Amino acid sequence: MTEPTIAVLLPSYNEEAAIAQTVAGFRAALPGAVVYVYDNNSTDRTIEVARAAGAIVRRERIQGKGAVVRRMFADVDADIYIMADGDATYDAASAPRLVAQLIDEQFDMIVGSRISQAQESYRRGHRFGNALLTGMLARLFGRSFTDILSGYRVFSRRFVKSFPSLSAGFEIETEISVHALELKMPCAEVETPYFARPEGSTSKLNTYGDGWRILRTIMTLYRIERPLLFFGAIGALLGVVACVLAVPLAITYMQTHLVPRFPTAILATGLVIIAALCFFTGLILDTVVRGRREVRRLAYLSHRAPSRERTVGDWAAGA
Repeated sequence: MTEPTIAVLLPSYNEEAAIAQTVAGFRAALPGAVVYVYDNNSTDRTIEVARAAGAIVRRERIQGKGAVVRRMFADVDADIYIMADGDATYDAASAPRLVAQLIDEQFDMIVGSRISQAQESYRRGHRFGNALLTGMLARLFGRSFTDILSGYRVFSRRFVKSFPSLSAGFEIETEISVHALELKMPCAEVETPYFARPEGSTSKLNTYGDGWRILRTIMTLYRIERPLLFFGAIGALLGVVACVLAVPLAITYMQTHLVPRFPTAILATGLVIIAALCFFTGLILDTVVRGRREVRRLAYLSHRAPSRERTVGDWAAGA
């Protein structure tokens, strides 16, 4: 029997001031884990400092956190994956507790819900933006997490290897959350301390630009994963407008047997046709999405649930 292997994944960009502390924290908390730092075109000494701290350093040339996560999930083989940022804001000491809970309860993802330890932990507007986006995700998808933008997460192998990462930037956390919700994976949230960045480390998050991209990602994922509701809502709105335009025409026709506002009648007819097209488009796409979801579910089920022990044969087979 062999113990499950653990990989710590740290996407980093210009984190010279914090990466050594981050790597040291995870190496101390999980002595048996392998710590990977994926550098994303840093212009400072992040690579040298990370190597000196004992991490395995790899590079991703395509800019953006989403590209880094896609590369990490594709390249690294392990039973348990821990993802955090390289800025020393997440509590490495909580990692053993998160891993133990993931294995004992056979979760596929545990989100480290952030409890700030200092006023400087969150930049202005981030707390409100996080709550707004989290509430929107819950309203659109029926359920959610309390901190969808947390970068501190623990994954099972079957989550990582079934996740079709498509995002480019900081919206990757939203895509990860939606993937778990859509496949109805067993997940949990655990409160973890969230610290201010060390002196010399600066945030790369653009409050408004990244917030808009996250909002756009939520709407795009809703269109992709809920096409019947998305296009059905558009069709219903167009249908209501068409009815509002058509009712006076119908009353006039019943009274005079004439259609005096012919362009309005053409517009109402066109809106009804478009509304019907929207409905049938959503219906067809909903069937396609169901098939895609089944394929993802089968890819997910091709890997075994996390457990404390694996046979050598299971590991050799990639289970």
